[in-house]
Amino acid sequence: MQAIKVAVDAVIFGYFDKQDLQLLLIKRKIEPFKGGWALPGGLVLDDENLDDAVKRELHEEAGIKPDFLEQLYTFGNVGRDPRNRVVSVAYLGLVNPSYHELFADSDAEDAQWFSVNKLPALAFDHKSIIDIALKRLRTKIQYQPIGFNLLNEEFPFSDLENLYRTIVGREIDRRNFRKKIMSYELLTETNNVKKEGSGRPGKLFTFNQEKYEELEKEGFYFEIK
Repeated sequence: MQAIKVAVDAVIFGYFDKQDLQLLLIKRKIEPFKGGWALPGGLVLDDENLDDAVKRELHEEAGIKPDFLEQLYTFGNVGRDPRNRVVSVAYLGLVNPSYHELFADSDAEDAQWFSVNKLPALAFDHKSIIDIALKRLRTKIQYQPIGFNLLNEEFPFSDLENLYRTIVGREIDRRNFRKKIMSYELLTETNNVKKEGSGRPGKLFTFNQEKYEELEKEGFYFEIK
């Protein structure tokens, strides 16, 4: 009788101001693919829920707790792991790297952020998992305000524009984008400003999560295209 093992893998995206979208990878210290780069993850313990397993692996291998985390897809192709038949439940997560210091432990030799446009060779079928996660993120950010999980608590509007442009991978109509965002009344203007270059200081905003949740219960639909 074949014993099928269950694993979790985490596709964690981060964003540094005015840079490419970043992906968290760990360097494996055990075989297979020892010394190679991979997504954080591992086998689920017998007495462990899937959500608890992925949170444990992220803490053990990178020292982080995502601000947003959801199940992405299940991967179970035969031969995806050379050791055993392993089915992996992948998760999509978002963090603001400014608030998370990476710390590799457990079976991870190192943990680093990589540009999604300049990824190293990856272990297992992790490139396929990342491709599906990117597609989900680029779609989801246009109908759910998950992008705010990647920004600082206070941010200039230009940071929000840059974030959306970076993730969707194309230019956006700045005027229409601002008009649409502001019409939702989900941003709270602070008394603080941020000086950038030689231009005027930009006002800083915060995202009103409580108001969004209240509106969502009333059937509100967030949409940015």
